[in-house]
Amino acid sequence: MRISHPPALRASRTVTDPPTWARLQRELFAAQEEAWRIFAARYTEGDGRLVFRDRVGQGLDGRDGVDDFYEAFFNWPTLYLLGGSDDVLAAARRHWRGVTAQLAEMGMLIDGFERGYDWFHQGEGLLLFYGLCLAEPEDGELRELAARFADLYLPGGPNYDPVHRVIRAPHNGAGGPRWGFADDDVYFPWSLALRPYGLPLDWIDEAASFDDLAADPARARAYGKVMWERMGRGDTIVNLAATSLVANAALLGGEPRHADWVRAYVGAWRERLDGREIVPDNAGLHGVVGEYLDGRWYGGHYGWSWPHGLPPVGTAAIVGATNAALLTGDRSYLELARNPLDAVLREAAPRRPAEVSTITKRWRPHLRELADEPTLLAPMRRDDSGWFDHNVFPTQLPVALWHFSRDAADRERIDRLREGSSWDWTAVHTQRTKEESGHEEPWYEYLAGRNPGYPERMLRSAADTCAERVAAIENDPVDPAVGPDAFGIHDWQDRNPVVTEALLQLTTGSPQVLYNGGLAQMHVRYFDAGRRRPGLPPDVAALVSAIDPERTVIELVNLGGTECSLVVQGGAFAEHRIDTAGADDSPPRPVGGPHVGVRLPARTRVRLTLAMTLHAGRPAAATPPWEVAG
Repeated sequence: MRISHPPALRASRTVTDPPTWARLQRELFAAQEEAWRIFAARYTEGDGRLVFRDRVGQGLDGRDGVDDFYEAFFNWPTLYLLGGSDDVLAAARRHWRGVTAQLAEMGMLIDGFERGYDWFHQGEGLLLFYGLCLAEPEDGELRELAARFADLYLPGGPNYDPVHRVIRAPHNGAGGPRWGFADDDVYFPWSLALRPYGLPLDWIDEAASFDDLAADPARARAYGKVMWERMGRGDTIVNLAATSLVANAALLGGEPRHADWVRAYVGAWRERLDGREIVPDNAGLHGVVGEYLDGRWYGGHYGWSWPHGLPPVGTAAIVGATNAALLTGDRSYLELARNPLDAVLREAAPRRPAEVSTITKRWRPHLRELADEPTLLAPMRRDDSGWFDHNVFPTQLPVALWHFSRDAADRERIDRLREGSSWDWTAVHTQRTKEESGHEEPWYEYLAGRNPGYPERMLRSAADTCAERVAAIENDPVDPAVGPDAFGIHDWQDRNPVVTEALLQLTTGSPQVLYNGGLAQMHVRYFDAGRRRPGLPPDVAALVSAIDPERTVIELVNLGGTECSLVVQGGAFAEHRIDTAGADDSPPRPVGGPHVGVRLPARTRVRLTLAMTLHAGRPAAATPPWEVAG
């Protein structure tokens, strides 16, 4: 039963000694408000573009770079959505427009969208746009662009074949399929930085050692020509990240054609899995798996064999499957997400940390303490020789899937990883990768009741990370009037001082977004009813300590001297139904919809207990009914 006027709960407990976590949380908000302004003053120009006098878009790797410009600001809209200032959203919008103009001048965009590159990177670059759309869902410019960008992948657009249900090339975009991997030469390797990952195709006649190819341009071109023919056309699994582009348009506009395309395209990959033990990573222009790889289900670009294996494959499968399940309500799509995780986990075994050879930065703090003590490692990649490239299983993948589904089997997968790990899952390491994630394990332990001090430690760690980024900005040796050269465009990401992982986990009960193209998946969201905008009101702190659908627990604290009202929403897109809501020890009251209001008099706190039905409503990016909290 839908209640026409959901209740507005009221805090009644007076705050005399504010909890430490609440004070630290508001201090983190304040620190970031100062930090992003320091970043913008140092690295951007008046119209929002980044200070950069070099060029991208040239040479063997000339299609790369668009994502790096947008990534510098990827989580700024998220800070606003959680309760950051109006200024940070205005800045994020200005930088998005400025960078778009900057990249267009370098020939990297067509009508505001990337000319053509792989979706491992396009997904990263679009996080800023997705965040802006969620922050301002009623904005006409963003809605128009979201629909126009989605049309590039719908039937009738340049990239998609609706008959065979394939995106026609690994590199694709506003210019349609961008065949091969470079515009001017078939030379491979195009960068010596690829040496740790080996060769994409080690079984073709033209293959040699990486160093031999790098030293012999003629051999490199012969190898590259075959690579272009076998890997530079047809579909690849990381193209599933394009479903976020189309799902974003569906959530903003509600047009059935967008949801229909997501259903059809994800369905095609689900059918490619049918009858197979492991989801393939490639399909030719006729939709046939292994069409250009002599029947191999592995070997596609950013697939199982090269360069990273499970991280891009698993991310793409989860992104595509959750987008389809979100829009259609059909949870069977999640089997596509589970398959690559379980396929790799079956091959996991205890090994020495010294055997980790690629993607080491994320796990250095965890493995450093183990010396030669074995821990569970899993092979990230597969080729003709079998499974190889053992590493720590990327925990963010099963955590993201479990957070979406909340199924017991998805939680059991995480528990198996925990049981096999020799390192401490409760430890909080102050580290920063560009994804701004990496603390899924201690957060998971907190939700399980095994890490009670996590909120304070995580908030202090996030504040330390923000301070370290500010220090790096202030000590940056690069001339601020010139900016980095084309090889230094990752430096902006490394110095971005906005840190939202802690705030997402603690205020919304949600993990960081999957960085290679995921949409926000929040358990709860907040809206400031007084200012009629997303986020917590000023001086209000929130702590989610349980996210079980039948018992979600949220502590709200008003540290300020004035009363405020807010709206609590179930899900990032109002997709969760709040069945009942109770304040402190009062009996639960019926809600029957995605929103409940809360009034917080000055210096008060309240514990909310919500019973929810996940994915019970039609998802949409929209503002809530403000009268809920009236």
